[in-house]
Order: sequence, then C-alpha cells, then structure tokens
Amino acid sequence: MTDEWRGWREAAEAALYGDKGFYRSPLRSPEGPAGHFRTSVHASPLFATAVARLLTGIARELDTGTVALVDVGAGRGELLTGVLAALPQGLEVSQGLELPQGLEVIPYAVEVAARPPGLDPRIEWCAELPAGVTGLLFANEWLDNVPVEVAEADADGVPRYVQVRTSDGAERLGPPVTGADAAWLERWWPLSGPGERAEIGRPRDAAWARAVGSLTAGLAVAVDYAHVRGARPPFGTLTGFRGGREARPVPDSSCDLTAHVALDACAAAVSSAVAHASTELTDQRAALHRLGVGGDRPPLSLAATDPAGYVRGLAAAGEAAELTARGGLGDFGWLLHRVGLPEPG
Repeated sequence: MTDEWRGWREAAEAALYGDKGFYRSPLRSPEGPAGHFRTSVHASPLFATAVARLLTGIARELDTGTVALVDVGAGRGELLTGVLAALPQGLEVSQGLELPQGLEVIPYAVEVAARPPGLDPRIEWCAELPAGVTGLLFANEWLDNVPVEVAEADADGVPRYVQVRTSDGAERLGPPVTGADAAWLERWWPLSGPGERAEIGRPRDAAWARAVGSLTAGLAVAVDYAHVRGARPPFGTLTGFRGGREARPVPDSSCDLTAHVALDACAAAVSSAVAHASTELTDQRAALHRLGVGGDRPPLSLAATDPAGYVRGLAAAGEAAELTARGGLGDFGWLLHRVGLPEPG
C-alpha cells in the first residue's frame, strides 16, 4: 500500500470500492455493513413495512401492471427482504397494505459487492442502476458513502483541498479549491474563517440526480445523515465506523468512511436535471409518522386480555420510538422526489 498524499475523494473511492475495498472484500466485512454500523433497516422491521407502504401507495397511483422497487446501496439485501416479507401475497391484506390486483413487483438491489448467498431469488442484483423503471427508488444511507473532497480554510481564509495519507490518515493542506468545487462551496457551504472545514458535495448531487433520472415515473427517496445551508457543521462531519464503533477515518479499507449529506444541494441538482420532478425535504420522524410508524404504547388493559399481544405492542412501540427519536434516527433527512406524478393532494 502506498503512502502517497491524495485528495479525500480519490482516497475514499479506493478504500471503499477498490478491488480490496471495504465494501467489496468479504474478508473486510463478512456480515456486510451491518457488521460495522446500524441503520434504520437493522433497527426494526417497522422501517421496511413503512417502505412497503410507500411502494403500495405509488403502485396505486401509477396504475400499471408492473412496478419496480430499486434499493440503491443495498448492502446484503436486508431492506428488500424486509419489504418483500411485508407485502401481501395474492389477495391477502397484510399490515394495512394492499397491492392492486395482479400487480407484479420487481425488486432490484444496486450494490458493488457480490450477491450474498441465500438471497430471495426474486431480487435482481445489479452493479448499476436499472434504466427507465417505474416505481419506487429508495436509497437508505447511500449518499453519505459517495466519496467527496474535503476543504479547509487556511490561515488566510483561503479554502484548500485536504490531502490524506493512506496508511495512517494523516492530513495536510493541498492546493486552493478552484472551478466548480469553489462555486459549490460558495453557494452551499461557504467557509468563513481559518480552520473551518467542509465536504464538497458535488459528486453526491450528480449521483442523486442520475438516480432520480433513472425513473420514468414514480417516487425517489434518499434517507441520510443530513444538514442544510445555514446549519452546516463548522468543522465538517467526515468520520469512520469499524466493528460497530465510530473510528478515526483512515482510507486503508479497514473501516467505513462517511460524511453527512447536504440534501438541499442534492434537491437543487434534481430540480435542474430532471423534468417533471417535485421535491420535498423533511425528517425521518415526520416521514415515518405519515407512514403509520409512531411510538404509542399499547393500552395497559391489553395485558389482561392478550398478554402476548401486549408484549408485542410494547416491543413495537420501543422500535418505533428508536426510529423516530429526536437526536437519533428521527433526525435523519428524507428527500423525496415525485417523478411524472401529479402533486399529492
């Protein structure tokens, strides 16, 4: 492994997605991302049920015989597995979900890692986005793993690229930020004083616009750690995760590398690139409440008439509370784009 100095985008790209990268090598992460960090998908099956509700709603709006469910950054297929389990079979109505009669759901897992053994054979595993699909595209904690450059203001307040050494994560300031990166910083994350840092989100804007543009019609949703202009963290958010713990970010393929997402910039990129797409930016707490995920405890009287049901209700309430908690998963950003659909009533 070389000790050359590189920008964070190039270094993270190799560390995460290279031939022996964190997300490609089963030796680095045999359990997949779940072995190193916990997402809403892993926290509770209620999350997959909420996504299934989104899918059934979009399917009714589209009024078509086939609907796609595209999971971008699918990990080991956990979300798709959960959604397929939550969907009703045939004419059955399950958990308040009802699919239009005769509708076929085609699930796509978009992931750079190899297909895991034992995955539901209905799931199509692909390295690239399927083009021209109609349905629901869902990206849970994908954009935070799209590598970006890091900038830091020097002693004179000039934004410079931060360079990193692969072997140990040591950093130094490189050349000044120029061109399209400088324009992005000025618009979305201006640095106001020496030592302030930012992650330059242009690659994420482009990646999300491409993802939304792959839909012919339907709904695209990005869920991620997020911030918006006016509330950016002054020293950036780049960090690592290894074995379930936050770790110093070192681009040697030993850990996940992640940084929060400027979802407002992603939203603007879609508005510029994708025709007939409406946009909503909200948080997970509000989005999941709309989809029927709350934290209400079951009535105590149920303990006398249905003790097992009461215990199940308590467990579900606890899981819902975690998914919607302030200061936790409930603060995640949800960016939604309706493509080729009328504005919701």
